[in-house]
Amino acid sequence: MAVFGFLRSSAPPANGVLADFLTGASLEVMPRTAEKVDDFRAILPRGTRVYVAHIHGTPIEDMVATAARLRAEGMEPMPHFPARIIADRATLTDWVARYRGEADVTQGLILAGGLPEPVGEFSTSMKLLESGAFDGFERLHVAGHPEGNRDIDTDGSMKNVSEALAWKQKFSERTDAAMALATQFCFEAGPVIEWADAIRAAGVDLPVHIGTAGPAKLQTLIKFAIACGVGPSLRVLQKRATDVTKLLLPYEPTEFLSELAHHKAANPAFNIESVHVFPLGGIKASADWLNDHAKDEE
Repeated sequence: MAVFGFLRSSAPPANGVLADFLTGASLEVMPRTAEKVDDFRAILPRGTRVYVAHIHGTPIEDMVATAARLRAEGMEPMPHFPARIIADRATLTDWVARYRGEADVTQGLILAGGLPEPVGEFSTSMKLLESGAFDGFERLHVAGHPEGNRDIDTDGSMKNVSEALAWKQKFSERTDAAMALATQFCFEAGPVIEWADAIRAAGVDLPVHIGTAGPAKLQTLIKFAIACGVGPSLRVLQKRATDVTKLLLPYEPTEFLSELAHHKAANPAFNIESVHVFPLGGIKASADWLNDHAKDEE
């Protein structure tokens, strides 16, 4: 469900190009971080897509309860389905039934997950998609990797990532669900533009929901970037760390997303369709930033 505008604050008027680019932006929560929000309606507009990240060890009951709460508060929950933490087909079927029955979930992010070895029969997002468990879902997102993925390509190449992307493209052509690529958070526009153009040239026309870090302390971002394997664009943070005028200021994604927004405005066929915000500095900080920069509802 598209977001037509975010709640407005007393901040200066938003840049029009960036505001347009932020239409439909999404955020991510975990059950424990969602507990810190009294009411999502107070910080996000109705219909905002909110991913519910499933960290290994989180009880499915907590995941479903968070999705149900988001639904009740007018949001569009999109839970993660990480292949490597799902024990077997019966577990997958149970999860889907719970989400659909208790939270009216019709959207999911299907991904491999961060475990080095699967706990059961599913090792990749492709195996989950092939299971048929998501038949009837309205929207399925899968992972895209602008900077590669060392877990998939240990040699630093893009070979396996590219092969997986081609498979996902073919799957999108035989499913009724709307599909898109959701990426890890990035910090540098140039490599993202090159990657997006390259996959389109290779025949992948899935729209991209580009990941970005919400406002956060620089030290926090560097910690998460290293832990999550963010590669080339990490240099943007490292360069910022050497600038004493910026070292103590919180990072905001304004410059990164503005560059992408202006590229999109100049190239309407550019395949980045939306923005996904990782609230590494807290959900409210990310929501406030979106509220200050997104388009007013009409």
